[in-house]
Amino acid sequence: MCTGKCSRCIAVTLYPLALISIICNIVLFFPGGDVKYAQDGHITEEVKYMGGLIGGGIMVLLPALYIHLTGTKGCCGNRCGMFLSIAFAAVGVAGALYSFTVAVLGLQNGPLCKVVLIWGTPLKDSDPSYLTDSTWWGMCTEPKNIVQFNIGLFATLLAPAACS
Repeated sequence: MCTGKCSRCIAVTLYPLALISIICNIVLFFPGGDVKYAQDGHITEEVKYMGGLIGGGIMVLLPALYIHLTGTKGCCGNRCGMFLSIAFAAVGVAGALYSFTVAVLGLQNGPLCKVVLIWGTPLKDSDPSYLTDSTWWGMCTEPKNIVQFNIGLFATLLAPAACS
C-alpha cells in the first residue's frame, strides 16, 4: 500500500465496488420498487443485516479513502503509517467478508415471500435447491418476481465482496 501509484490504483478500484454494494443493499429494501414491504417488515432477514451497506460499503470505503489520501511515495516510512495501513486493510477485508457471508446466506435461505396467505421463507430448505430448479419460484405470490429480484441482487453483492 505504500507505493504511490499502486496504492492510488487500488483505492480507485475500491470506490465503484463499495458503491455497487451500497446500491444493491438499498435496492433490496424495496422489492418490486415498492415501499410497503419494508414498512410492513416483509423484508428478508439478510437484507436487514445490511452486509452491502455496512460491510461492502462503509467498511471498504474507509480503507479506500485512507489509501487514496496517503498513497504518496514514502508515506509508510514510519511505524504509525505502517500500522494504520495494516489496520485499515484489515477493516476492509473484514467488511468484504461480512458482505460476502450475508450475500451467501441471502442466496442460501431464499427470499421472504407470501405463499397463499402466509409470509415465510419457503425456499430455505428446498431440495433440490431453488437456485438450480426454477420450478420452485412460482411458490412466492407476493412480491412479484421476488425470487429473481433477490437472486440478482445478492449475486451482484457477491462479486464486489469477492473482489474487495
